[in-house]
Amino acid sequence: MIIPMKLPKEQKEMIIRNVQMYFENERDETIGDLAAEGFIDFMIKELGPHLYNKGIADARTVLIQKTTQLEDELYSLEKRIK
Repeated sequence: MIIPMKLPKEQKEMIIRNVQMYFENERDETIGDLAAEGFIDFMIKELGPHLYNKGIADARTVLIQKTTQLEDELYSLEKRIK
């Protein structure tokens, strides 16, 4: 089940301005708010799942590292039995 991502209004407005500046500076094109918003929605749809999965994979890696460290610390606390 894919839940569509909805950005807060202020954040989306800022991203729209940044996309418009990118097109102006890098491509020498002027695009309106609607075109910029459509581009953002397209990029979220296309890139969002990949970026999300990468974030989950990175979190999983950190969790495994921290669990391993915790396990090592617990072993170091064990009393040696003669």
